Amino acid sequence: MWRNIASNALTLGIVALLGLIGLIAWGQREFNGQGPLTETLFFEVPRGASLIRVSNDLEEQGAISNARIFRIGAQYTGKAGELKFNNYELPPGASMAQILDIVTQAAAPTFRYIAQYTISEGGAEMRLRERQPEQGLVEIAAFTYQDETLPEAYTELKARNVPVAYRITVAEGVTSWNIVEALKNADFLTGDVPEELPAEGTLAPDTYEVSTGSARADVIRRMETAQEAILAEAWAVRAEGLPIQTPEEALILASIIEKETSVPEERRLVASVFVNRLNRGIKLQTDPTVIYGITRGEGSLGRGLRRSELRRSTPWNTYVIDGLPPTPIANPGRASIEAALNPEERDFIFFVADGTGGHAFATNLADHNANVARWRQIEAERGN
Repeated sequence: MWRNIASNALTLGIVALLGLIGLIAWGQREFNGQGPLTETLFFEVPRGASLIRVSNDLEEQGAISNARIFRIGAQYTGKAGELKFNNYELPPGASMAQILDIVTQAAAPTFRYIAQYTISEGGAEMRLRERQPEQGLVEIAAFTYQDETLPEAYTELKARNVPVAYRITVAEGVTSWNIVEALKNADFLTGDVPEELPAEGTLAPDTYEVSTGSARADVIRRMETAQEAILAEAWAVRAEGLPIQTPEEALILASIIEKETSVPEERRLVASVFVNRLNRGIKLQTDPTVIYGITRGEGSLGRGLRRSELRRSTPWNTYVIDGLPPTPIANPGRASIEAALNPEERDFIFFVADGTGGHAFATNLADHNANVARWRQIEAERGN
């Protein structure tokens, strides 16, 4: 009898062992084999999320077939405690092993939705794009916060707390008032802006990636820190003999250059005109400074300048004052700051629009008058 019992026990043990081996083999196939995803999935690992939550979320969203096997695989490979808070792009057919590698590696986040918030002189505009398989980024909404109703595509994402990558782009030449007003309207930011408006010229035009709920004051500090670094770098390699005594004066000149031309290759030429005028004691006579004296940077003038305004005395009117105005008239970009501190070595002291978007430069009044006459003719032909 005992021999039969031993024999049966051995048989059951062998069956159990074979079953266990089969179960392990099946689990390995499930863990390493092709996964159930049929299209790209953008998946978020929340900050502080446990392995149990992440594995269950992956199963619920159809990325893996079995959350328990995913957890066992993570523990077996020693990656159970290495989950990284981020947004990830999981490719079609990704195995559990591949997904585990993706969500445990430090990498740049990949978002399905990207919201581009662009601040320009005319205001701010949001463009929402979606990353779609085989098509890349596709725009699905564009709007301003002055619109009567916001697009459903945007409000629905916010209502469901879907992860969105927000990018704030500040155009060159906008004023600090423009930037602050736009940040106030940005519903993806939180907190108040500083009571005192940031000094004109101290906010760097650039693109800033921010998280949902970022503080407005923090975004402004990032812009200020960036502009300080740009100005310091340019000041350290400035040309010799400039009529500019301080970095602050360089920022003032750079802001005027920024407002006078949007043509990259012209910046250093425009800088040479103003530097030559400063060296010779000639008034700068630039319209954007007159406009700033009227608006103080709060919105655009919305019309042409009147002759009386060219003669009106303000601290910024360079038709009236000598030298530079007391402050910048906008926030200049890196290229204009570098141009102000390394202008072309040319003898130009005049420039006027040439009808192509650029300018015609002259070293003397006769040539300048001829260039002005050509510009007036162009304006007349256009009906301006």
